[in-house]
Amino acid sequence: MAARDDQRAACGGFQHSSEPRATSNETMRESQKEYADDNDNGIHIINIKAIEDIGYVQSDGMLLKSLGTDQDSACKHGLYFRDGQKKVDYILAYTYKKSSGSRTPNKKNHHSNSVHSLHSTKDDHHLPGGAADLEAMEAEPKMDYHEDDKRFRREEYEGNLIETGLELERDEETKQHGVGFVKIHAPWNVLCREAEFMKLKMPTKKFYQINQTPGLMQKLSSFIQKISEPIQPKVAGLRPQTVKPLSYPFSREKQHLFDMSDKDSFFDSKTRSSIVYEILKRTTCTKAKYSMGITSLLANGVYSAAYPLHDGDYESEAEANDRKLLCDEWASYSVFYKYQPIDLVRKYFGEKIGLYFAWLGVYTQMLIPASIVGIIVFLYGCATVDEDIPSMEMCDNRYNITMCPLCDRTCNYWKMSSACGTARASHLFDNPATVFFSVFMALWAASFMEHWKRRQMRLNYRWDLTGFEEEEGMVKDHPRAEYEAKVLQKSLKKEYRHKETEKEKLTWRDRFPAYLTNVVGIIFMIGVTFAIVFGVIMYRISTAAALAMSSNPNTRANVRVTVTATAVIINLVVILILDEVYGAIARWLTQIEVPKTDQTFEERLIFKAFLLKFVNAYTPIFYVAFFKGRIVGRPGDYYYIFQSFRMEECAPGGCLMELCIQLSIIMLGKQLIQNNLFEIGIPKMKKLIRYLKSKRQSYKDHEEHLKKKQRYEEDYDLEPFAGLTPEYMEMIIQFGFVTLFVASFPLAPLFALLNNIIEIRLDAKKFITELRRPVAVRAKDIGIWYNIIRGLGKLAVIINAFVISFTSDFIPRLVYLYMYSPDGTMHGFVNHTLSYFNVTDFKPGTEPSEPVDLGYKVELCRYKDYREAPWSPHKYDINKDYWAVLAARLAFVIVFQNLVMFMSDFVDWIIPDIPKDISEQIHREKVLMVEVFLKEEQGKLQMLETWKEHERRKGENCNSQSPGLSRSQRGSSSSMYSHRVDV
Repeated sequence: MAARDDQRAACGGFQHSSEPRATSNETMRESQKEYADDNDNGIHIINIKAIEDIGYVQSDGMLLKSLGTDQDSACKHGLYFRDGQKKVDYILAYTYKKSSGSRTPNKKNHHSNSVHSLHSTKDDHHLPGGAADLEAMEAEPKMDYHEDDKRFRREEYEGNLIETGLELERDEETKQHGVGFVKIHAPWNVLCREAEFMKLKMPTKKFYQINQTPGLMQKLSSFIQKISEPIQPKVAGLRPQTVKPLSYPFSREKQHLFDMSDKDSFFDSKTRSSIVYEILKRTTCTKAKYSMGITSLLANGVYSAAYPLHDGDYESEAEANDRKLLCDEWASYSVFYKYQPIDLVRKYFGEKIGLYFAWLGVYTQMLIPASIVGIIVFLYGCATVDEDIPSMEMCDNRYNITMCPLCDRTCNYWKMSSACGTARASHLFDNPATVFFSVFMALWAASFMEHWKRRQMRLNYRWDLTGFEEEEGMVKDHPRAEYEAKVLQKSLKKEYRHKETEKEKLTWRDRFPAYLTNVVGIIFMIGVTFAIVFGVIMYRISTAAALAMSSNPNTRANVRVTVTATAVIINLVVILILDEVYGAIARWLTQIEVPKTDQTFEERLIFKAFLLKFVNAYTPIFYVAFFKGRIVGRPGDYYYIFQSFRMEECAPGGCLMELCIQLSIIMLGKQLIQNNLFEIGIPKMKKLIRYLKSKRQSYKDHEEHLKKKQRYEEDYDLEPFAGLTPEYMEMIIQFGFVTLFVASFPLAPLFALLNNIIEIRLDAKKFITELRRPVAVRAKDIGIWYNIIRGLGKLAVIINAFVISFTSDFIPRLVYLYMYSPDGTMHGFVNHTLSYFNVTDFKPGTEPSEPVDLGYKVELCRYKDYREAPWSPHKYDINKDYWAVLAARLAFVIVFQNLVMFMSDFVDWIIPDIPKDISEQIHREKVLMVEVFLKEEQGKLQMLETWKEHERRKGENCNSQSPGLSRSQRGSSSSMYSHRVDV
């Protein structure tokens, strides 16, 4: 008895079925007593009856028994039922309150209630107040109403699951304190039925030879494969396929087409779990009519978690499974230089996650050439910095250029040569090579999109996703539980008012308040972002004025650097905080909108979250690039904020250097803190808290603490999968940093590349070791993210054109070189861009209060602008040079934008979306499948002709007294065999 109890504690579970139960209380008590006797013997027998109306047929003798087998072989660490044969395809976890008088619940009473309820049908439920309840109340401590309600909902829902053909097994004898588990297994008939309903493409017995590209391309492909072998992961099936099985949507009528020699492996673990998940979403709970499945039950706390199991332990050396293989060959930092085993990732996690990592791999690969060109551009700037004439003139003290004060009263006149370092640093990023790099990155973005489309098509062909959109359209997407609840609420109101019961749906009138809230909410959040950026601007202005009043000369000399660095850090902290806030707000706004399907919900959530996070991340950068120093005015007539704060100006070398600092700090800070530290630290912290909490509870119950955790218990301790939106979002924001302002920071692709090399392995490790296994989702592409990336690529062309034209000095230098230079060189360019101001024209109270002693009396100071001199009849008016430069800038924007977009569209047009060999193979698959069905029909016709010939000969050889088939009977039989297959 003790040995059986130990086995029940390690592998314990209670298997349920839909066998009819007695309706009388006396019979129920007898069945409970009989069950309790079986329970004492360590044997739990529940028959699962067939439900013929949904196509599930089962033999009468199907019994689930627990025989006295070894613990490891019986339950295999929680991956199988207690019989050691049935795989656990899905887990439902729930919390329950243990009685204060004992450490474990009264198993006899509790489990007899569970069995009773799971035997019931939709019309005969175990409801509160019956005789069984009175007995349970006498044996168990009294529970509160909410716990009873959750328990009854679980019992009814699990009973409905059994009616769909699923097999369940309960386990409350676990190491988790107050947590019970329901193990779900999908039998073969259920898998076949659902696979046909979901139109899953499965491999047939027919194989065909893949055509190899002959000639030079084949030799080149073999050579590349040979030299890249050291960087390929050590995973089976990575070599190019020479043969491929034909795939066809599964059909129970055509099972002979598929290879079913091993039914246990025909449907892999991800397919089985996705089938069970679809059943869970479809199954309803009548206690809440609007509930459309497991989603609402999880939201209401009826279940605490629902997840498929990982294949096994990733740390065990004795256990070989796909999870451990992925951990060694994919989720390890020691293999950062290797390709990803994308096919194995898809096999384990499904197509949607596989496409994300494939896209991330392609993006990272494409960053390599961009990084190389960016480094060359940066090195070109370093090599030519000593030959840059404008920066040499700014650093030359012989020019003795006195600049006007940068602020009122507290700031003094200053020498232009003091900004020598800023001018030399600006040349590193503001040089002729920057224009070339901007054009290159625009073409790079177009090439990246085309390369990804071709790679995606290859994966679609390899993963049998061709034609998935048509199949997806034929399978109805179930409405979300929240949508059904809203429709039900509307129907009840209409029924109460007008006594009408027709089926309702939500119209735009019903959603108008939510739409209005969305618009107002998004505008308000964008306004909050602008207000914060405005606050940082005020900080910069006031801090610059305060530091200028310092008596320390070193402090006054480093005012600009100090203000810029601290302001950028403040922006970074605000961006990190608002990113989390905006993510939660975007989800709330999408929820009140009540989208009908999960796909619609996800797309609207992505759009709102991207819009808010885009504004949050790029608003400070847009300010420095296009607004700082533009709305300033001139000495003696400056523009003021609140009539006391003067708008800040750009440095003499321009705002491009400050833009570079702003971009680099925000980009690197987000990648280092948000993308890496948060992704590593937060899951580990949550895992540690759960571990300490479970450890504290386990010490309270020594018997539970000594038990070995099962697979589903270990997975319960992992972090739930929250979707791919955060993973895509951080990469899309990074893509914006790489493309939108690349003219100001050529090293952005390099830092993105270094980050992504770590990011791939970090995400892989998180998926393998830190997260519960997500449900496999079929997907043909990356969805709305592709349109967002494409839009960012187009926007990047426009923004880079304006950055080169208006933020850098590229256009003013060209105008001076070809229109105003006396000797055809850049000598005199700095003097040409500076205007004169007579210090006597300062407004009272704005001149320097304590002018610094420069060794001479300051009568004229210079400022950067194109204006008339004080001795001109139209003093301080904008001169003709300003209009010439403005015309050149606008012309450059138009030419650059149209030229680069034309080149991008040309790249898009010249590179086909579908590779030629893949297009041919897809066409060949269709032809071969038609041949298979034609041969099948020819076989049926030959069989029919053979049967007719046999019947004719039989009729000739038989005497007149022998029984035979009449002509009408033979015709009827012939019509049965003359069924033709529609291909």
